[in-house]
Amino acid sequence: MAAFNSIFTVAPSRNLTRISLHQSLSPPSSFQLPRSSSVVFRPKPRSSSLVLCSTDESKITEEKEIPIELRYEAFPSVMDINKIQEILPHRFPFLLVDRVIEYKAGVSAVAIKNVTINDNFFPGHFPERPIMPGVLMVEAMAQVGGIVMLQPEVGGSKSNFFFAGIDKVRFRKPVIAGDTLVMRMTLVKLQKRFGIAKMEGKAYVGNSVVCEGEFLMAMGKEE
Repeated sequence: MAAFNSIFTVAPSRNLTRISLHQSLSPPSSFQLPRSSSVVFRPKPRSSSLVLCSTDESKITEEKEIPIELRYEAFPSVMDINKIQEILPHRFPFLLVDRVIEYKAGVSAVAIKNVTINDNFFPGHFPERPIMPGVLMVEAMAQVGGIVMLQPEVGGSKSNFFFAGIDKVRFRKPVIAGDTLVMRMTLVKLQKRFGIAKMEGKAYVGNSVVCEGEFLMAMGKEE
């Protein structure tokens, strides 16, 4: 037993290895070293979650450092108000489209209406709770549809173009002063022989649908 308190020799190969023990050990039932003459210790790799957390925190810090007025880009301008007035016959106070932000000829258009407290319908709808009338939302969407229809690709005429009907209209949320109404109108079916076009429309505030429905447009014949 005293051998375990001093020096012992193990010879797994021709190389002689000596290990000094400075602490007393109780004799194990069996003790055997691996045949390799060297022992390699590999540290456990660090968890990658720590790096990810630090990255996410840096992004949050960067967002906090950017002032809120600089975080969001303005809507693009495919057609400004001057171009819109060249296409639509409507004028104040009934022109309800401020800017076209996307246009695909003969297919669809996306436009915005900035809803402000200065709109002439708010004093009466309603004095204590300004809400944009649903019928004006539908009218605004129809005007966006008119931008699609009154183009050479479709062949509509400004002097002989009419809003003919609506179907399946639903109002999901109220639109109030300060909102930006984003309207998408898509041409679904066009019958040039009869001068009838069917369109689908959706209006959004943020990422929420506030109004949707199907629209029927009529194109009269030139006399």
